[in-house]
Amino acid sequence: MHEAGLPSSLPALPLSRYNETMPKPPAARHTQLIERAVDWLRRSYQCGIVLSEQSCATGEVPDVIAWKGFCKSVLVECKVSRADFLADGAKPFRQKPEEGMGCQRFYCVPAGMVRTDELPKHWGLLELRGREVRMTVKPGRVNLRSEAGLMKEMNLLLASLRRVEVRIEPRTITEFLKWKNRLAEYNGGALPEGLTAIADEANSHLTV
Repeated sequence: MHEAGLPSSLPALPLSRYNETMPKPPAARHTQLIERAVDWLRRSYQCGIVLSEQSCATGEVPDVIAWKGFCKSVLVECKVSRADFLADGAKPFRQKPEEGMGCQRFYCVPAGMVRTDELPKHWGLLELRGREVRMTVKPGRVNLRSEAGLMKEMNLLLASLRRVEVRIEPRTITEFLKWKNRLAEYNGGALPEGLTAIADEANSHLTV
């Protein structure tokens, strides 16, 4: 019930920009940097498969790892502070780089945070300038992945595939991948309009 002398509604307050102007916490900035790196690997570096923050039995959890043609892997470690960047060098697979993942390896950081002479040998550097990731230093023309690193990548891929299978149970991955085949069978041998034929799907890993 409205009482005499009181406003019938709350006064309109000016729109607050507090959340936009406050600096993002490190975790949020790290997530944003990973998203930018993933987008760069897909769009600019032509990587067909990109995984971010996936763990496996090896203990190494790449911020982002992707694969191009000929099974070439690209590792990107995203760092939002110098302390984080310097601490990364103490990890076992940095101390013994032959045990790490990635044929090519990059750090992705805010622009100006890392000097080029601070990079490990043969590593490249990606810098975030505004909303755009740019390659400041190209990686060396050396395959940094050893046989041990390849096995770790296989373990990571298998662990990721198993996570997919758990999420689609009771179907198996094979059944999931064949759904277009079954749909075509039900549709008289042709896929419904708007669906891309399996042979026409973009997949650089089907060619050698």
